Amino acid sequence: MQIGDLQFSNPVWLAPMAGVTDRPVRVLCRSLGAGMAISEMVHSDVGLWHTTKSDRRLDHRNEPGPISIQIAGYAPRMMAEAARIQAERGADIIDINLGCPAKKVLKKAAGSALMRDETLVADIFRAVVGAVDIPVTVKMRTGWDPASRNGPQIAAMAESLGLQAVTMHGRTRCCMYKGQAEYDTLKRTRDQIQIPLIANGDITTTETARNVMQYTGADAVMIGRGTQGDPWLPGLIAAELAGIARDRPPIETQIEVMANLLSELHHFYGPQLGVKIARKHLQWFLKRFANGADAWSKLHSITDAELQFQRFKELIDGGGLRDGTQGTGQTAA
Repeated sequence: MQIGDLQFSNPVWLAPMAGVTDRPVRVLCRSLGAGMAISEMVHSDVGLWHTTKSDRRLDHRNEPGPISIQIAGYAPRMMAEAARIQAERGADIIDINLGCPAKKVLKKAAGSALMRDETLVADIFRAVVGAVDIPVTVKMRTGWDPASRNGPQIAAMAESLGLQAVTMHGRTRCCMYKGQAEYDTLKRTRDQIQIPLIANGDITTTETARNVMQYTGADAVMIGRGTQGDPWLPGLIAAELAGIARDRPPIETQIEVMANLLSELHHFYGPQLGVKIARKHLQWFLKRFANGADAWSKLHSITDAELQFQRFKELIDGGGLRDGTQGTGQTAA
């Protein structure tokens, strides 16, 4: 797997998820075998980058490369300026967001809303590619709605204007995350482009990853919500695709790894906000176990960072979790 001059260790990537794939999560997933991790989406208006929230989203200290920064916006000049600044700060890839379905993003005519205006998309592509000397990529949906799946056309346009990879989620914006992802549009996209294609949507097992890559001709897969509470998933799938048998570590080791993530989140966000951020990761993780609800009932109301960490680690000695539900209990983004 290669984009420009950049090499990637394997074709199983962590998807960008706003409010989820912060630096601690990206670093953890990479350490557990994910071939790449894209940053959380950041607004292209550099005037908003002075906020604490943006500072955190643009924090890549001690993160393994390549570093891909995803930018969202609707104004070509603004997108180009954001890309230029991030390239100067050390980004290895600029990823353009045409996929976010969130209403607050659509209100700004950004994210997946852009797929309704191919002329504007072309202007954005030209501006960003012209502003930087590093690879530019795009993440998109198949279209705005099932009646207008124009993803293949936009992907072809992206290649013609100098972008170097396309990630496509197998749903339209109007589909949100409902129903099953479809891969026929991705297969048509593969027929339109020569640059790398990364498939995204409902990929939670090695079998699915392999089948999707074979059917669509995609060069890689990207996993989103399936990693929530299961940071081992991308690495496991990557190993199995390479013919290496691997499984998640013992439950005690999983608890230790997640406890370390809690500690990183407390440090990254500060103790008060860190507890709130860590809480959702705990809930996702505990859903994977037969008696996870019992453990969650004892943890969800804790507001002190040190106590949250200690009580969670007590699950190791108390034999507090046992195997039950398989996989993550989630659906990949």
